[in-house]
Amino acid sequence: MPTKRARVSRGEMTFQDIYDADALLNEEDEEDDSDWEPLQQQMMPVEFVRWCCVNCTMSNPGDMICGEHKESGILRHGYLASPFFKDTGLTEVEEKCGGSSSATSSTAVGFDERMLLHSEFEVKAQPHPERPDRLRAIAASLATAGVFPGRCLPIHAREITKQELQMVHTSELVDAVNITSQLLYSYFTTDTYANEYSARAARLAAGLCADLATEIYSGRVKNGFALVRPPGHHAGIKHAMGFCLHNNAAVAALVAQAAGARKVLIVDWDVHHGNGTQEIFEQNKSVLYISLHRHEGGNFYPGTGAADEVGTNGAEGYCVNVPWSCGGVGDKDYIYAFQHVVLPIDFVIVSAGFDAARGDPLGCCDVTPAGYSRMTQMLGDICGGKMLVILEGGYNLRSISSSATAVIKVLLGENPENDDLPIATTPSKAGLETVIEVMNIQMKFWPSLATAYSKLLSEWETRLIENKSE
Repeated sequence: MPTKRARVSRGEMTFQDIYDADALLNEEDEEDDSDWEPLQQQMMPVEFVRWCCVNCTMSNPGDMICGEHKESGILRHGYLASPFFKDTGLTEVEEKCGGSSSATSSTAVGFDERMLLHSEFEVKAQPHPERPDRLRAIAASLATAGVFPGRCLPIHAREITKQELQMVHTSELVDAVNITSQLLYSYFTTDTYANEYSARAARLAAGLCADLATEIYSGRVKNGFALVRPPGHHAGIKHAMGFCLHNNAAVAALVAQAAGARKVLIVDWDVHHGNGTQEIFEQNKSVLYISLHRHEGGNFYPGTGAADEVGTNGAEGYCVNVPWSCGGVGDKDYIYAFQHVVLPIDFVIVSAGFDAARGDPLGCCDVTPAGYSRMTQMLGDICGGKMLVILEGGYNLRSISSSATAVIKVLLGENPENDDLPIATTPSKAGLETVIEVMNIQMKFWPSLATAYSKLLSEWETRLIENKSE
């Protein structure tokens, strides 16, 4: 059951607590300094006004942080607004590409403004990273670029039913989320809030994902993007956590199977492991779950997702974790992993967290819009285009809006951004080591990986020899 929030002790380091370090420092500084007297009374005091960046939410006393002016137009124009100046209109206009209108589009987008009402009730020195502005920035980017509305088909939003949610969650969790509509505010965990509008927002998000999956698999549309919140991949069978209330990707997967998809692939490229999605499907051989995430020996939130977590009770091999050992992994590492561990399948769902993007305050990795668009193209190729992309995390507005726009353009049939990004990539040493570890474990369940594994070992040995000679 959700509860009102208690003061968090220093020992309870959760997703939000790690992020809130700056805010804690700010609060400690706000003490009574009335007894302090400057030595030179004639000097005018210098006033530093702290503000939180609209783009990344980090606290800053100056005019700019993370390259974003504090009054930039990112919420009006998305990533196409200049980051360097106060909003005076667009200084950069993207050429609107030709193509299908929304009436004839094969790409659907699910969005409803009522999901913006889900927000943290308490006003804090530093805003919660999972905030309504995430959707506003993406929607502004798509509108400014003429992508949506314009070239994509809108999907009517509906609230998912309790019966549909119980395919994924226990009735106790569904009821616990629903009861938050009777409370001014509540918390499931120290970092997972709800207000009186959160339950409806979560039902709308899951309903949009379910209906998009049905539309795509039935062939009425080719692919789709679910512009939804709250996110879902940390929500498990019994528990809401990590900003997530209902597991949108899991709901979509089961709806796609009900529509006729025999096997479903869920690719989770959020920088955090989707522990909820893994828990839901770890005994299910009809859903292959592949997650690429920071892990660092279990020291990165949520601590799950080691390479040897492969599924249970006869479904071994249907859970594939690619656990990066450090931050800073980028396009080449992700694309290299895609080339070696992602397998052909009937229907693809992407848990598209953009917090591995360059500039994200939580993820601290280096994936670019070009990298995300290339991965989207690669996934489309292996499933014949039947693909649903669902927004998960991502907390730098400029990064998530540019990345989401790049992904949707690929869904519309455009070439990936920066199409000169080489297909044959050379990963970092840490990236190569991780992929080798994963393949060594997974080839026990997928013998077809053995040949590629031998080639990777040779590549690794060559890399070691080169390092020694240097």
